[in-house]
Amino acid sequence: MNKEVASVDDIRAHFPALERRHNGIPVAYFDGPGGTQVPRSVADAISDYLFHHNANTHWSFPTSGETDEMIARSRQTVADFLNSGPDEIVFGQNMTTLTFHLARSLGRTFAPGDEIVVTELDHHANVDTWRSLEKDRGLIIKVLPMNIDTGQLMIERLPDLLSSKTRLVAIGAASNILGTITDVKTAVSIARNAGALTFVDAVHYAAHELVDVKEIGCDFLACSAYKFYGPHLGILYGRKELLDSIDFPKLKPSPNRSPERAETGTQNHEGIAGTAAAIDFLASLAGGANRRERLRNTFNETHRRQEILTRSLWNGLLSIRDVRLYGPPPGVQRTSTVSFTVKDIGTTLVARALTSDAIFVSDGDFYASTVVKRLGVPGLVRAGCGIYTTMEDVERLVEAVRSLSATR
Repeated sequence: MNKEVASVDDIRAHFPALERRHNGIPVAYFDGPGGTQVPRSVADAISDYLFHHNANTHWSFPTSGETDEMIARSRQTVADFLNSGPDEIVFGQNMTTLTFHLARSLGRTFAPGDEIVVTELDHHANVDTWRSLEKDRGLIIKVLPMNIDTGQLMIERLPDLLSSKTRLVAIGAASNILGTITDVKTAVSIARNAGALTFVDAVHYAAHELVDVKEIGCDFLACSAYKFYGPHLGILYGRKELLDSIDFPKLKPSPNRSPERAETGTQNHEGIAGTAAAIDFLASLAGGANRRERLRNTFNETHRRQEILTRSLWNGLLSIRDVRLYGPPPGVQRTSTVSFTVKDIGTTLVARALTSDAIFVSDGDFYASTVVKRLGVPGLVRAGCGIYTTMEDVERLVEAVRSLSATR
C-alpha cells in the first residue's frame, strides 16, 4: 500500500496564488490560520458546478437532480473527513452562523438557571454564541480558565465547574491564536459523565489534525472549509439522534429529515462542491485503501513536516532581540501557528513591514480577545505554516523580523 505523500514542491504546483509577487518578490503566505489558499481543483469544482449543474434542489429536471447528487456525494466526503455518517453533516454559511443556530435551537429546551461552560482560550464564535443564551434564556455561563504561562486550558478544573444543571460544555480543539491543541477527548468524557452535551470548535484544528468525532465522542463539532484549502463554507457535525430530535427553527414546508432539517434556506451549492473538492485534494496527496486512509496518511506526513517548520520558526524568532513568543513551545502538542510581538513596535506596523518583504502575516486578536486580554497585550502577530509552506519561507520571515528588530 503506497503511503508516500506528495512533496512540498508538487503540492505548491496546485496553488496558483503562490505565483503572486509583491514588490517583485514571491509572496510567502503565513495567513493560513485566517484562511488558506485554494488549489486549482477546488476552483474547478466550483466553476464546473456553476457552469454545468447550477439549480435548486428536489425538482424533476436534470440539473436539479445533479445538484441533489452532488450534495449527497459531498456529505459523504465530509463524513469521511470527520469519521461520521453523511446524515450527520450539516452545511451552513460559516461556523459562527451554524453555532448561533444550534445555540438558539438547544436553548428552546433550556431553562433559566441552567448552565453552560465555555473557555477563556476559545475564539468568540464558541463563546459569545453560547453567551447569547444568558440574555435570551436566563442561562448561567461558567468559564474554564487558561494557564497564562503555558497557553493551555486547565482541564483539571472542569469537574469543579459541572453540576446537575450543566447542559453543555463548549470547548475548542485548538487555539487559533496560540496554536494550543487541547485534550478535548478528556474534556468530552468529563462532561458526558456529568450528563452534559458537548460542542467542539474544530475550525483551527481541522487544518492540522485529522478529526475523528467517534474517537472524540462529542455530540457536536464544527469546522470551516476555508481553513483547510476550501471555499467559505461552515460544517456542523451532530449525532443523528440529536439532529433528529432538536427543535430547530425552520420553515414549515422545508424538509424535516436529518440533516436538512438543521439547514435554513437555499444552500451555497457551489461552496459545497468546492468543500468536497478540497477534501479530495488532501486525500489525493497520499496513497491508501480508501478516502479516510488517504486523508490519515496525508495528515500524518504534513503534520510531521509542519512540526519541523514550526520548530525552526519558533527557534529563529526566539533568537531575536525584543521578540516575545506566546503559546506552547515546540515539543508540546500544538499546531503550526506561532504568535509573537516585537517590543515597542505595534503589531500592525510589524505586519505592514513584513508585507513590504512579500511576507503575509495577520495581526490583531483574531476574535480570541479574551486571550490577548489575559496576556496583557493589545494584539499579536500571527504566522501559520500550511501544506505549501517551505523552509525558505520560514527563513525569510525570521530574517525580516530580525532586520525589523535591529532598526528599532
